[in-house]
Amino acid sequence: MDEALTRALALGDEGDWDGMADALEALLEAHPDDATVLCWLGVAEQGRGRDGVAYERFRQAMEGEPEDPYVLATIGAGLARLDDPEAEGLLRTAALTGPEVAYARTMYGAYLSREGQIDVALQELDAAVGLAPDDPDVHVERGVALALGGRLEEAVDAFQQALTLDPDESWAQALLGLALVELGRLEDALADLVPAALARPEDVELQVVAALAAAAAEDEARAFELLERARLRAAQGDLPLVSAAEDRIDEGGEAARSFLEEELASSQLRERLAERP
Repeated sequence: MDEALTRALALGDEGDWDGMADALEALLEAHPDDATVLCWLGVAEQGRGRDGVAYERFRQAMEGEPEDPYVLATIGAGLARLDDPEAEGLLRTAALTGPEVAYARTMYGAYLSREGQIDVALQELDAAVGLAPDDPDVHVERGVALALGGRLEEAVDAFQQALTLDPDESWAQALLGLALVELGRLEDALADLVPAALARPEDVELQVVAALAAAAAEDEARAFELLERARLRAAQGDLPLVSAAEDRIDEGGEAARSFLEEELASSQLRERLAERP
């Protein structure tokens, strides 16, 4: 079972959620009540956008009363994304029973920060940094908590630390760029927003943000390239934003800067900070 589970999780690491789910479904036939298998099957179903099925798998895993802090934290994080009120208890139990497990402390801290309990969240996240100082995800979540607490300069440092550990961490790079815009450091932000947007082509709003930043820096060619990437991926509801950004870019760099700094960056940062890990 351990080897089969390892192979299934490796598929998830590669983004092959369908392959991961199929492998776990096969494993579940032999171990129908195993909380670990059910837990990771919930993760796989969530990865492929089947939230209803994921919810059932997480609930089944929880009913198996697992004791492993890592499994508890994974179930809790999955249920938190689905707004289940029992997520908090699972995450708290994971942190209490596994105080040496950085992932458990991180997930609990991440939950608390998004619930507005910043001081307690930072206690958990600082402990997680002590346990796993080389884990970029820990620094990202600490940065999120700091940003939610209004400590943007410190959040920037945390996001930069995450990128030092993993230069390909595009989520941290997007958060860093938006935080720098919020701090009025648009020129610095450009160096992070453009590569983050290129690495995350499905994020239409990030393409628009990066396009406006490029336009503000008088890089019109890059601005329209990013805007076109946004248009190609845009759903119907995104098109008004793309059109509004195009109008500002046509008006020149100052108009693009004003739209980004005064109307868009803050809401985009808040929206991303609120997302569950």
